[in-house]
Amino acid sequence: MKSIYYEIFESLRDRIEDGEFPYQSYIPSEAVLVEEYECSHNTLRKALSVLRLHGYVQPIQGKGVLVIWQPSRGADFVLGDIETFKEAAERNGMSTTTKVRSFELIRADAELADATGFAEDAELYRIERVRHLNGQALIYDINYLLASVVPGLTPQIVERSVYEYLEGTLGMHIATSKRTIRVERVTSADRMALDLLDYTMVAVVHGQTFNSDGVMFEVTTSRHRPDFFTFHDTAIRGY
Repeated sequence: MKSIYYEIFESLRDRIEDGEFPYQSYIPSEAVLVEEYECSHNTLRKALSVLRLHGYVQPIQGKGVLVIWQPSRGADFVLGDIETFKEAAERNGMSTTTKVRSFELIRADAELADATGFAEDAELYRIERVRHLNGQALIYDINYLLASVVPGLTPQIVERSVYEYLEGTLGMHIATSKRTIRVERVTSADRMALDLLDYTMVAVVHGQTFNSDGVMFEVTTSRHRPDFFTFHDTAIRGY
């Protein structure tokens, strides 16, 4: 389940994106927001810290918290956040479907263990799925999930949302995701899975996800048509 501070972050994020707090305006004061959300000052400050880390606001000494977010072109997927595909699509106002191309239970051999970081002989779900946004096949995912941590997984659950199942049904707390992004040449598998038009390159995001016990339960490679997505992160210079 999501923490209260994270729910407040999502609410403030949505209010900013909906234009309630426009670019270069100041959000309401801490006292006002604490009363509105019926939370502690510490909880609100944690929410504002996440909002800042995601590039939505910047505290200005003596003035308040300034909105620095501006809409970007294309769909907006945030590398610094753990957000489901459905959540990101809904936030971007897009219709979405997921189609499972393959679903199998395997054991990691030495090569796969080396490539993913799972233990050799670990029992894994290997899943290939294609994500459709507004009717176009735009993301090709290859997932490995640790079977002992995600019991009862089915293709039907995968088509709905794996994370909804993990958090809502199994009660797992998803804690950390490490990601790298690169650009690669289109493969024959990409051509078969995606509506690539005349593109010859894809954006590839490789991720490892850990639960609150520190167990790596998922390794995913997501291959994206390059014209349709804007990936962004925010850096804060330390002093």
